[in-house]
Amino acid sequence: MNSDKLEGNWKQFKGTVKEKWGKLTDDDVTVIEGKRDQLVGKIQERYGYAKDEAEREVKHWEESNKDFRW
Repeated sequence: MNSDKLEGNWKQFKGTVKEKWGKLTDDDVTVIEGKRDQLVGKIQERYGYAKDEAEREVKHWEESNKDFRW
């Protein structure tokens, strides 16, 4: 996937990310920039989750948002 498509895809879905993980700030979402590993890390940081727990949360979110592609 080219970077323009990923950026557009991220812009479309960052609102759903903030709905799902309300503790993420606008700055967090900007830093994540559509990078899965960054999302997992920010969820760990804001929610105090272990990495595997944050990974499960992101995987569940991905399954609920089939149109989103990293």
